[in-house]
Amino acid sequence: MSSALSKAKSPELEAKVQKLLERQKKNLSWVRLREKGIFLCLIGCGLFSLLITGSIIFVLTSETITFFRFEEVTLGNFLLSTEWTPLLGNTKSFGIWALISGTLLVTAIAMLLALPLGLVTAIYLSEYAPRRVRSTLKPILEILAGIPTVVYGFFALMTITPFLQWCYDGFNIYNAMSAGIAVGILCFPTVCSLAEDALQAVPSSLRDGAFGLGGTRFDATIKVILPAALSGIISAFLLAIARAIGETMIVALAAGSRAHVTINPGDEVQTMTGYMVQIAGGDVSNFGIEYYSMYAVAFTLFLITLSLTMIGNRIRKKYRETYD
Repeated sequence: MSSALSKAKSPELEAKVQKLLERQKKNLSWVRLREKGIFLCLIGCGLFSLLITGSIIFVLTSETITFFRFEEVTLGNFLLSTEWTPLLGNTKSFGIWALISGTLLVTAIAMLLALPLGLVTAIYLSEYAPRRVRSTLKPILEILAGIPTVVYGFFALMTITPFLQWCYDGFNIYNAMSAGIAVGILCFPTVCSLAEDALQAVPSSLRDGAFGLGGTRFDATIKVILPAALSGIISAFLLAIARAIGETMIVALAAGSRAHVTINPGDEVQTMTGYMVQIAGGDVSNFGIEYYSMYAVAFTLFLITLSLTMIGNRIRKKYRETYD
């Protein structure tokens, strides 16, 4: 009798097993289809970013070539001259070094403020600060990074500049120092956050080894942790420098619009991005040499940042440390 019952139940069991297998096959096919969709979506995003980058390079290159087709422009004058007077009637000059000088001056002032202050703050947060202090300071730094740059520009113009003029009479209303300080405040959270992440990524075994050899916390930080995190710290520095070079609104509001070669931080200067903002305001014709000069400046800025990125990658690979 038991054999008869088992024979009766076997078709039912086989049907249930068959349904279960079919359901698993459907689920597996759905999972594979979803994975293929995600894979194609990722490929599409990558191709889209390449398309955007290629389009930007194409536009900059083509418009820069159009700029050099004007009779008033020569490659020698553009690369070797220090006079930038594109709006000066019949005596126009397009010496890019006048704009590069203002850009480098503002960037140097900003980095003198942001790099050491950001690194010291990162070391404190990573190695010295209690957990409660660290959890409080990190959001504050993130708030600084989220403030719009136009706010920093008005802060530089309305607060930093009057303070500098109160300290010394040699500062103009628009000057490189106030713009550089504001850009430094803007870049400070970037340096601090990325450098602190690089320090936190150092294995704790290195710290324990330094303490086991009798080193103090300061010795472990300076002689062990900083060299181990040097690659990440350099990346943070380079990212901050690139952001300072490409900053627009702060320098457009606080640095001024006088393009000339100077090392005096109290003088009015014009940066490359500041000039592009001035021309993009619509005060010149879209078919004139002044308009196309904006693309030549943008292409030069692109080459500078690209060179900086390539140099940074080489330096980062040279000092990279790998731990198991």
